Amino acid sequence: MEQALGGMGGRAADHPVMRLAEAVNAHAGLVRRGERIDTTMLLEYGDTPFLVQIRRGRVDAVTRGPFVMPSWDFALRASAAEWDAHWQAVPAPGHHDLMAMIKRRTLRLEGDTTPFMRNLFYFKAVLASLRPGGSLDSVAPLPVAPDAPGARR
Repeated sequence: MEQALGGMGGRAADHPVMRLAEAVNAHAGLVRRGERIDTTMLLEYGDTPFLVQIRRGRVDAVTRGPFVMPSWDFALRASAAEWDAHWQAVPAPGHHDLMAMIKRRTLRLEGDTTPFMRNLFYFKAVLASLRPGGSLDSVAPLPVAPDAPGARR
């Protein structure tokens, strides 16, 4: 039987983090931005951990914990209320950006921060992709494919 999660309502399979692969992989520009990223991120939504495996910019797998001894490169940990506020269609100031959440000390970044900091715009867009509507334009403009209509030549 699946366990209900606090703050989100519904079942564990309906948790927003479980839609991350679908949301990210549907954005060709976002996948292209992360094409050199191979990492595993631990995302903690309150007391619920998720392992997110990213290969060549695509989210390959999202696994819900608990885990005995998870292997990850870096972790993003925040309360359920903070993630819920971040995933609003128009988040309030201080909830709108991962770095603002870190500055307010409501989001903790742990582990090897190099992949996160080196690809900051990518990870901001990955987590913003769970907002209603999934628009990433306000987070970081995504690159346009050279053969896309309207692309400069």
